[in-house]
Amino acid sequence: MLIGNVGKEPDIRYYDADQAVASFPLATTERGYKLPNGTQVPDRTDWHNIVLWRGLAKVVEKYVHKGDKIYIEGKMQYRSYDDQKGQRRFVAEVIAENMELLSPRPASSTHDSSAVKSDTSESEETNTPF
Repeated sequence: MLIGNVGKEPDIRYYDADQAVASFPLATTERGYKLPNGTQVPDRTDWHNIVLWRGLAKVVEKYVHKGDKIYIEGKMQYRSYDDQKGQRRFVAEVIAENMELLSPRPASSTHDSSAVKSDTSESEETNTPF
């Protein structure tokens, strides 16, 4: 579970019969504090790679923008690949299963609910209002 701010405009890609995948970096910040001895510990920001599939990706395409505050619930996935120079690179991603938009929406928005849950079957996905 993560709450943070979207670091850049989401990258949306389509594949196989109108299926979508979205990805973007999410910044989470642990607030600084002061130790009993007076030492100030600064804020600490971590960056997470977020990936959303199918219906959630389409919601991201419509409603999520750089700077928005969102809640993400998902699982970690680790993968590796060889770059152009032949070096092995490792990637850690959060595969989102649930998302909630926390930034206030403009008054003209017709989106009634900000909570979105990932659909596990294709028939459920087609019935989703997103």
